Amino acid sequence: MPSLASEGLGTGPAPVVHDTASGAPRPLDGEGEGDARLYVCGITPYDATHLGHAATYLTFDLLQRTWLDQGRGVSYTQNVTDVDDPLLERAAATGIDWVELAERETQLFREDMTALRILAPENYIGAVESIDLVVDLVGRLEKAGAVYAVDDDLYFAVHADPDFGSVSGWDAQTMARIFGERGGDPERAGKRDPLDCLLWQAERPGEPAWDSRLGRGRPGWHVECAAIALAHLGTDFDVQGGGSDLVFPHHEMSASEATVATGERFARSYVHAGMVGFEGEKMSKSKGNLVLVSALRGEGRDPMAIRLALLAHHYRSDWEWFDAELTSAEARLATWREAVSRGSAAPAAPVVAALRAALADDLDAPAALAAVDAWATQPGDDTAAPGQVRLAVDALLGVAL
Repeated sequence: MPSLASEGLGTGPAPVVHDTASGAPRPLDGEGEGDARLYVCGITPYDATHLGHAATYLTFDLLQRTWLDQGRGVSYTQNVTDVDDPLLERAAATGIDWVELAERETQLFREDMTALRILAPENYIGAVESIDLVVDLVGRLEKAGAVYAVDDDLYFAVHADPDFGSVSGWDAQTMARIFGERGGDPERAGKRDPLDCLLWQAERPGEPAWDSRLGRGRPGWHVECAAIALAHLGTDFDVQGGGSDLVFPHHEMSASEATVATGERFARSYVHAGMVGFEGEKMSKSKGNLVLVSALRGEGRDPMAIRLALLAHHYRSDWEWFDAELTSAEARLATWREAVSRGSAAPAAPVVAALRAALADDLDAPAALAAVDAWATQPGDDTAAPGQVRLAVDALLGVAL
């Protein structure tokens, strides 16, 4: 990422974000600390990257860029759930080997992220390669008395964490309903509590499994992320991030598992991106209403226009995609490129300051775009300004002009 400080444009402020758990703004200043530590839940690779994915990962790209502009390093870990029920179901339905499907879709996802200029995580970790980490974490939970068996499967007793529910703030009835809708099994016989979640699934006929001291099987979803985050970031890291559909059960369960195992806080802040809809519904694989980044790229649409279309919406908002979103973004991109190609323009310092202020204020990308829009239409005689604004838009917004 280009450095504004090296061009004499100084550094930016620390970001303040909305913390889901507290419902309040939280400064991410890291006073007296080293690198910022960020964990973002990755994809289950059974289909290509849609715009909902892209909007989520763009959110945390902006957060990284804001930290880096502050002069702070970033340690960023992201998982890929490369073995899970949806992946296996898609592989069976299409007749493709599940490993081949996971590898293909993971590679396409990474190509889409590169095209959109999303800064890559320092650690990109698959569930399959993390099985030993999961087994170790389950062992720590066993020692804490928080694990029990249902048939040959192992479950986490969520109320071993006295603060269970503090991430979402939901009541038990709401959690039970949503748990069932999002992959949980609240009605399974033999469970001590409907909300207890799967840690280790014993081998099922025709499904992949691995040998371990827990028996032959595979990890549950929530413990996968808890184990990967703890191994690569430790406890009390700065931000746990993802889409708002992960608030419960995924982030709630992961946080409780980690807290019970370690006795320490999992993450300081929980930051969640809104949902992107299409034709009146949330964009999702299950609904078959995806707008794919790879398809737009295949049509020859500029990835920077796609990025600008996403940036036009505040990350926490739920919104709906229309084709006009991309048309407007292409026009904006053309205007900005024309402005930075001029020999002179209005001074850069005010727009750089406005960009920084907008992003520090809960990653307010629409306000940042408006600041560049205003600058692009102003006359001026500062010959250094076009290059400086080009650099600032690149560094802070990730848009190559």
